[in-house]
Amino acid sequence: NINEVSVKDEEVDRVVLAPSVVGKVKSNLYTKAPSKVRRVVVESQPVNEPEYKLQKQDSNTEEYASITENLFLETIKNPLSTFSIDVDTASYSNIRRYINNKQLPPKDSIRIEEMINYFTYNYPNPQGDTPFSINLEMTDSPWNNQNKVVKIGIQGKKISNKKMPPANIVFLIDTSGSMEDENKLPLLKSAYKLLVEQLREEDKVSIVTYAGSAGVVLEPTSAINKQKIIDALDNLHAGGSTSGGEGIALAYKLAGENLMRNGNNRVILATDGDFNIGASSDGELVRMIEQEREKGIFLSVLGFGMGNYKDSKMEQLADKGNGNYAYIDSLKEAKKVFVSQLGGTLLTIAKDVKLQLEFNPSKVKAYRLIGYENRTLKNEDFNDDKKDAGDLGAGHTVTALYEVVPVGVSSKYIKGVDELKYQEVNKTVKANSDELLTVKLRYKEPKESKSQLISKILKNDSKKASSDLRFAMAVAEMGLIMRDSEFKGNANIGEVLELANNSKNDDYRKEFIQLVNKYENMTRKND
Repeated sequence: NINEVSVKDEEVDRVVLAPSVVGKVKSNLYTKAPSKVRRVVVESQPVNEPEYKLQKQDSNTEEYASITENLFLETIKNPLSTFSIDVDTASYSNIRRYINNKQLPPKDSIRIEEMINYFTYNYPNPQGDTPFSINLEMTDSPWNNQNKVVKIGIQGKKISNKKMPPANIVFLIDTSGSMEDENKLPLLKSAYKLLVEQLREEDKVSIVTYAGSAGVVLEPTSAINKQKIIDALDNLHAGGSTSGGEGIALAYKLAGENLMRNGNNRVILATDGDFNIGASSDGELVRMIEQEREKGIFLSVLGFGMGNYKDSKMEQLADKGNGNYAYIDSLKEAKKVFVSQLGGTLLTIAKDVKLQLEFNPSKVKAYRLIGYENRTLKNEDFNDDKKDAGDLGAGHTVTALYEVVPVGVSSKYIKGVDELKYQEVNKTVKANSDELLTVKLRYKEPKESKSQLISKILKNDSKKASSDLRFAMAVAEMGLIMRDSEFKGNANIGEVLELANNSKNDDYRKEFIQLVNKYENMTRKND
């Protein structure tokens, strides 16, 4: 029987439940509100309406950084496009959580690059000493048939679990009162247990928790003692306020005291992101994390829960800590992060990975980078080895899409200026060649401070899209629709489904199709 409902908004005085559920509700139903307990009226929803209809989201205090979409840039004035890679996947699984809860995701929660990079693509494994391969492709744009879509795909070198260096891992776990919900601390424990089962005798695990204050729950312990680690996890309970800054400081201290010079040193923070007590200003936390990454201790962040989720802060912490950021909404997602993609989660094979594309103005009138809004760099940052950028884990794939306006095609999105009097286009032999663009990529070995450079050319040759490109375009088009992007052109759900259905090759892609159908049904009912 249902006898209690958690409601954070004190103004809520009405709860609407499906007819199948109302019969299970006890007569005295109360809500938990922040400052008082109050009775609410329970109503049964009419049978002829959808089983769940969004009533109110005012109590939602989730935080997302504002996104201003990249514009189309004229090649003649802006031939270079520079950005940092992004291997985070949190946005997609967070969007999935919203849709499965029959809610529309906030526009600023939709980071299209993270949606695309949630999925794996069939890129060839790199050869030789280079830690990744670069794969280029161009085809017609599905949402604007006069334009083209260019794909840049990077495949990180795959390394088996047995061949990975020993790991010094600190589990940093938020045990504050906000973590008591079933989809927070209980799910978190189950997720970490999956990781523990993958670890080897040479790997060590420590556990630090934080609530009113931070403390060490488990001193560094060999993973041969898996049950001891699991028992320590089982004994965790939620309660108290959130001393996030203190917890991070203690976790780094413990990692530093047990530093493996030739190993993988990493703090894995699991939280809903509500850092509300202690050294919690963004500036303080970021400076601490930047200092520790220079010592070779990296930070990965796992997000849990809903309602007071602080996405913007967690993304920033992971970016500065040379780690990845994932959102865990289910045990299946935990298995993906900690089992299927263990190498990418734990082992960095290249850091400060930057891309710079030079477009040929004789072939490309204008271009737009789809997503990566908070990863764009100044062109001069590309050659600056002091400039921080994204990091690539073992086996990770990174995919970026550009929409390209060919020369001779008009576009309403190009905001041009008057023709310049004193400039002259440098019409070199290379500019008149069949090259569409050149991709340059800089990266550093994990323990090095000097970058290495590789480059690759894409010819002006539009081909039928591969299965991987079709699926990446389906995901990107869905992102444009959900964001109601000004650049969505003729994007529509039918086309998304057609592209995705023609390129589904695993359960994750099939699940994407299911989510698209749920989104379509939900928006149709809310129209």
